[in-house]
Amino acid sequence: MYLINIEVNKDISPEQHDALFAQHVSWFQRYFDAGKFVLIGPYADRERAGVIIARTESREELDAILKEDVYFPNSAKYEIREFIPKMLGNWQ
Repeated sequence: MYLINIEVNKDISPEQHDALFAQHVSWFQRYFDAGKFVLIGPYADRERAGVIIARTESREELDAILKEDVYFPNSAKYEIREFIPKMLGNWQ
C-alpha cells in the first residue's frame, strides 16, 4: 500500500485552483470507485493539501495513475511512501 501526500503549489491562483480541483476530484473518484484508492481526504490543518492511501499491484501502476492527475507533475508536490499494513481497526 502507498501513502500519498499531495500539496498544491502556492503560486496557483484561487481561480486556477478551483478549475483544476474539479478535475482532480473526478480523477480520485474514478480510482476510489475502482478500489485503487482506499482513503482520500484533505488535511484539517493545511489548505490545498491532502492524503490518499492507495492499493495497487505495483509502484509502476501507481505512477501511471498519478500521471493522470491534473496537478501532476508541475502544479503540486507528491510525496509517496510505501508501507505494509499490519493492523486495521473498525473505524467506519
